[in-house]
Amino acid sequence: MTDKPICRAEHINHVCIAVKDIDATLTLYETLFGVYSNGIEEIEDQGVRAALVRIGGSQLEFIQPIDETGGVARFIESRGETVHHICFEVDDLQAKLNVLDAQGIRLIDKEPRKGLSGMIGFIHPSSTGGVLYELVDRGTAQR
Repeated sequence: MTDKPICRAEHINHVCIAVKDIDATLTLYETLFGVYSNGIEEIEDQGVRAALVRIGGSQLEFIQPIDETGGVARFIESRGETVHHICFEVDDLQAKLNVLDAQGIRLIDKEPRKGLSGMIGFIHPSSTGGVLYELVDRGTAQR
């Protein structure tokens, strides 16, 4: 076990589920669990419609592809509607991305960018045993 982690995660911000129909999914979660989103946003650079749903101290994010040939559409085609990524809150996202990059961790984003949950950056799943992780800057994180 290491004394000092490369990138300390402070909190799980959300777990993201890729879906074919975000409207139907939100209706299902409202009916089953009595939870509601604050609305659906289109995130063009990621090619998705997205919504966050609060469940107690946690959140679920749902993403629906808007481009049938994009990455999320291909993800659903190959894996079905399932968990897409896990998002951790970190302090000083840019510094964390710099350290991860310097340690040879493959990144999708070397610079923070705006996401549904705040300023974000993704770690490539080839460096994490196949799991896609999103990091969100704690100072900008939507909770």
